[in-house]
Amino acid sequence: MGLFSFLKNSGAKILTKKNAKTVADNPEIKRMEEEILNKQKEILLRGIVEGMGKKKVTNMSLSFDGSTATIHGQVNSQADREKIILALGNVAGVAAVDDRLSVKKEAPENEFYTVKRGDSLSKIAKRFYGDPMKYKKIFEANKPMLKDPNLIYAGQVLRIPNAGRKK
Repeated sequence: MGLFSFLKNSGAKILTKKNAKTVADNPEIKRMEEEILNKQKEILLRGIVEGMGKKKVTNMSLSFDGSTATIHGQVNSQADREKIILALGNVAGVAAVDDRLSVKKEAPENEFYTVKRGDSLSKIAKRFYGDPMKYKKIFEANKPMLKDPNLIYAGQVLRIPNAGRKK
């Protein structure tokens, strides 16, 4: 065993830019590159879920096909389930979340709301609860995704807790 030295510019001329382009244009290579890229994105999405604090999902499996994140496993509460869906769905490049999570303690689902241009948590709270000061309820329901109640953006999807909603 050891390191063997060779003359870099002699030998078969197959490692050229032209040959590399020919290989890169091969559909099988493109499929493999897409598969690797999706695997990298899957790892990043898994990190988001795992970074949400205490073990949120048991027996988690997560896959990504280029636009849809599919998550399997079990969570303790409906709130955990919804927060995980939102954390994954509010990532650029994720068009859909295929939720295959089971919940230990069943509870009614909360509504999801897509933030529109000009929205604020207080405007959203006024719409759903009739009181703009209840923005804190929405903020708390969307932690850790939201870190500051003043930092929301158009297109972001938020959880709106049912408790205290106006009829």
